[in-house]
Amino acid sequence: MLPSIFGENLLDNFFDDAFDQHFFRSKSAAGLMKTDVKESDEGFELSIDLPGYKKEDVKVSAENGYLTITAARNEEKGDKDEKGKYIRRERYTGSCTRSFYIGEDVKPEQIGAKFEDGILKLDIPKVQPKLPEDTVKYIDIH
Repeated sequence: MLPSIFGENLLDNFFDDAFDQHFFRSKSAAGLMKTDVKESDEGFELSIDLPGYKKEDVKVSAENGYLTITAARNEEKGDKDEKGKYIRRERYTGSCTRSFYIGEDVKPEQIGAKFEDGILKLDIPKVQPKLPEDTVKYIDIH
Protein backbone atom coordinates (compact mmCIF):
# COMPACT_ATOMS: atom_id res chain seq x y z
CA MET A 1 0.00 0.00 0.00
CA LEU A 2 1.43 3.39 -1.05
CA PRO A 3 0.95 6.68 0.78
CA SER A 4 -1.84 8.76 -0.75
CA ILE A 5 0.59 11.40 -2.06
CA PHE A 6 1.80 8.91 -4.67
CA GLY A 7 -1.63 7.87 -5.90
CA GLU A 8 -2.44 4.34 -6.97
CA ASN A 9 -0.29 4.19 -10.09
CA LEU A 10 3.10 5.59 -9.10
CA LEU A 11 5.13 3.13 -11.15
CA ASP A 12 2.76 3.22 -14.13
CA ASN A 13 3.14 7.01 -14.41
CA PHE A 14 6.90 6.81 -13.90
CA PHE A 15 7.42 4.32 -16.71
CA ASP A 16 4.84 5.92 -19.04
CA ASP A 17 6.46 9.37 -18.74
CA ALA A 18 9.97 8.03 -19.23
CA PHE A 19 8.89 5.89 -22.18
CA ASP A 20 6.96 8.76 -23.82
CA GLN A 21 9.81 11.25 -23.39
CA HIS A 22 12.43 8.99 -24.92
CA PHE A 23 10.47 7.38 -27.72
CA PHE A 24 7.49 9.52 -28.70
CA ARG A 25 8.34 13.12 -27.88
CA SER A 26 10.15 13.76 -31.18
CA LYS A 27 7.24 12.34 -33.19
CA SER A 28 4.43 14.02 -31.26
CA ALA A 29 2.73 17.19 -32.46
CA ALA A 30 2.07 18.22 -28.85
CA GLY A 31 5.35 20.12 -28.61
CA LEU A 32 4.79 21.97 -31.88
CA MET A 33 3.14 25.35 -32.44
CA LYS A 34 4.17 27.01 -29.21
CA THR A 35 2.49 30.41 -29.38
CA ASP A 36 3.09 33.81 -27.80
CA VAL A 37 0.23 36.33 -27.90
CA LYS A 38 0.97 40.02 -27.39
CA GLU A 39 -1.77 42.64 -27.07
CA SER A 40 -1.43 46.28 -28.13
CA ASP A 41 -3.91 49.13 -28.52
CA GLU A 42 -4.38 48.26 -32.21
CA GLY A 43 -4.67 44.49 -31.95
CA PHE A 44 -2.91 41.23 -31.21
CA GLU A 45 0.38 39.78 -32.44
CA LEU A 46 0.77 36.01 -32.48
CA SER A 47 4.24 34.46 -32.77
CA ILE A 48 4.00 30.75 -33.52
CA ASP A 49 7.09 28.51 -33.48
CA LEU A 50 7.20 26.13 -36.45
CA PRO A 51 10.78 24.84 -36.51
CA GLY A 52 11.72 22.81 -39.57
CA TYR A 53 8.72 23.96 -41.61
CA LYS A 54 8.91 26.02 -44.79
CA LYS A 55 6.53 28.79 -45.80
CA GLU A 56 4.93 26.42 -48.33
CA ASP A 57 4.11 23.93 -45.55
CA VAL A 58 1.96 26.42 -43.60
CA LYS A 59 -1.67 27.42 -44.27
CA VAL A 60 -3.64 30.09 -42.38
CA SER A 61 -7.40 30.49 -42.74
CA ALA A 62 -10.16 32.51 -41.08
CA GLU A 63 -13.69 31.13 -41.05
CA ASN A 64 -16.72 31.49 -38.74
CA GLY A 65 -14.76 33.61 -36.28
CA TYR A 66 -11.84 31.16 -35.95
CA LEU A 67 -8.28 31.59 -37.15
CA THR A 68 -6.81 28.18 -38.03
CA ILE A 69 -3.12 27.47 -38.62
CA THR A 70 -2.18 24.16 -40.24
CA ALA A 71 1.37 22.96 -40.86
CA ALA A 72 2.09 19.75 -42.77
CA ARG A 73 5.39 18.14 -43.65
CA ASN A 74 6.27 14.82 -45.24
CA GLU A 75 9.78 13.39 -45.15
CA GLU A 76 11.07 10.81 -47.56
CA LYS A 77 10.46 7.33 -46.15
CA GLY A 78 13.50 5.56 -47.59
CA ASP A 79 15.01 2.74 -45.57
CA LYS A 80 18.41 3.08 -47.21
CA ASP A 81 20.79 5.73 -48.38
CA GLU A 82 23.58 5.14 -50.91
CA LYS A 83 25.93 3.73 -48.24
CA GLY A 84 23.66 1.56 -46.15
CA LYS A 85 20.55 1.06 -44.11
CA TYR A 86 19.23 3.49 -41.49
CA ILE A 87 19.07 2.14 -37.95
CA ARG A 88 16.96 5.08 -36.71
CA ARG A 89 15.59 8.27 -38.27
CA GLU A 90 14.22 11.04 -36.05
CA ARG A 91 12.21 13.38 -38.23
CA TYR A 92 8.66 14.52 -37.68
CA THR A 93 6.30 13.64 -40.51
CA GLY A 94 2.69 14.66 -40.32
CA SER A 95 0.54 17.68 -39.70
CA CYS A 96 -0.54 19.82 -36.79
CA THR A 97 -3.36 22.32 -36.45
CA ARG A 98 -4.18 25.04 -33.98
CA SER A 99 -7.21 27.35 -33.83
CA PHE A 100 -7.89 30.64 -32.08
CA TYR A 101 -11.20 32.45 -31.73
CA ILE A 102 -10.82 35.95 -33.21
CA GLY A 103 -14.47 36.94 -33.64
CA GLU A 104 -16.67 37.01 -36.71
CA ASP A 105 -16.06 40.71 -37.40
CA VAL A 106 -12.36 40.25 -38.28
CA LYS A 107 -12.03 39.70 -42.02
CA PRO A 108 -9.20 37.60 -43.52
CA GLU A 109 -7.87 40.58 -45.53
CA GLN A 110 -7.34 42.50 -42.25
CA ILE A 111 -4.91 39.89 -40.90
CA GLY A 112 -1.20 40.29 -41.65
CA ALA A 113 1.02 37.21 -41.88
CA LYS A 114 4.78 36.78 -42.18
CA PHE A 115 6.91 33.62 -41.99
CA GLU A 116 10.60 33.96 -41.21
CA ASP A 117 13.21 31.72 -39.58
CA GLY A 118 10.64 29.11 -38.54
CA ILE A 119 8.35 31.64 -36.84
CA LEU A 120 4.91 32.61 -38.15
CA LYS A 121 3.88 36.12 -37.08
CA LEU A 122 0.25 37.13 -37.39
CA ASP A 123 -1.13 40.63 -36.80
CA ILE A 124 -4.82 40.63 -35.93
CA PRO A 125 -6.58 43.97 -35.51
CA LYS A 126 -9.06 44.71 -32.75
CA VAL A 127 -12.43 45.18 -34.41
CA GLN A 128 -15.53 46.48 -32.67
CA PRO A 129 -18.46 44.14 -33.27
CA LYS A 130 -21.19 45.61 -35.44
CA LEU A 131 -24.68 45.79 -34.06
CA PRO A 132 -27.27 43.69 -35.87
CA GLU A 133 -29.44 45.61 -38.35
CA ASP A 134 -32.64 44.94 -36.42
CA THR A 135 -31.33 46.54 -33.20
CA VAL A 136 -33.65 49.20 -31.85
CA LYS A 137 -32.16 52.68 -32.22
CA TYR A 138 -33.35 55.27 -29.76
CA ILE A 139 -33.66 58.95 -30.57
CA ASP A 140 -32.66 61.58 -28.06
CA ILE A 141 -35.58 63.70 -26.83
CA HIS A 142 -34.74 67.42 -26.43
